[in-house]
Amino acid sequence: MNFAASDAPLTVKERVLAPNTLHIPETIGGVTVVYNIPEIPQSGLKLTGKVISGIFMGNITKWNDPLIKDLNPGLSLPKQDIVVAHRSDGSGTTFVFTDYLSNSDPEPGWAKKVGKGKSVPWPRGLAAAGNEGVAGIVKSTTYSIGYVELAYASQVKMTFAYVQNGDKNKFIEPSISSIAASAASIVDRLPAADADWSAVSMVNAPGPDSYPISSFTYLLVYKDLKQTSKNAEVARTMLHMIHWMITDGQKFSKSLLYAPLPDKVVELDKKGLSSVTYDGEVLWKYDPSVKTTDTKTTKKVELTKKEIDAKKVADGKLADAKKLAEKKTVDAVKKAADAKKAADAKKAADAKKAADAKNQK
Repeated sequence: MNFAASDAPLTVKERVLAPNTLHIPETIGGVTVVYNIPEIPQSGLKLTGKVISGIFMGNITKWNDPLIKDLNPGLSLPKQDIVVAHRSDGSGTTFVFTDYLSNSDPEPGWAKKVGKGKSVPWPRGLAAAGNEGVAGIVKSTTYSIGYVELAYASQVKMTFAYVQNGDKNKFIEPSISSIAASAASIVDRLPAADADWSAVSMVNAPGPDSYPISSFTYLLVYKDLKQTSKNAEVARTMLHMIHWMITDGQKFSKSLLYAPLPDKVVELDKKGLSSVTYDGEVLWKYDPSVKTTDTKTTKKVELTKKEIDAKKVADGKLADAKKLAEKKTVDAVKKAADAKKAADAKKAADAKKAADAKNQK
């Protein structure tokens, strides 16, 4: 394996196990809070971090709880139990979501009782693997709530909440622009690629338009590629591919429902890549005089054949991903419905058995 990818930066302990690993931010995504409330078929339910934490902790159990009603005076919230859905597998999506809950509800709340991580001891809820699993539960279960990455939620047309920003003065719709705003607010305090990124977080980033549940996706690359590449040429080719991903490749981010990297992050990435070696040999030199913005123009330019082919591949992958996401969600919905049907049948059978036993007495 030449490199890895993760929404979660390496912890201090993980850095000890994988020394000399670089963090190369490659794109920016968001996590949405999705729901299925028949009385509210559109997106826009307003929620704060404390309220979301209360729901997932089990402290808020009804949709018409006063804490939710106070945030949504114009909505008729039903007196129905809230069904929570969460991931059963370890994931970067869970890391970002629980990082947000820990930041929004510190000790003695979520941060102390549950904490953050790629997997956590969930206090309540139904569990399923992958974004498609959580989406399947939410789509098939009325009055449910869960968390799904923005790209997936958009692809399968789910309704999601507008979440209060870190400044606590506005409710933000998750979008490419609001996720980009979160990144723009922290770029000046990011560490070097070879430094400790364990404390880096975009959740509750400052700014009136910053969506509070946002995150970088990182490429994790060894500083010396001899341990992962067959030879220097293979290492150099891989490095050039990553360089394309953080520069020219960023033009395809929006079509894939991710936010492109800010220029300052691209330059930070370039500096990191320039430190990569193969058995001590530097593979690419960073030229600070060539800025990311120097390659941009407001004039309309014709795409090269290579770029056209790349765009076709990106568009094709997006279409394939959308079809796959829809199929997985349909499958997950059917699976959840079958599981519910089986549970109801067992419950009815148990009730009949208990009734028959009582009558025999």
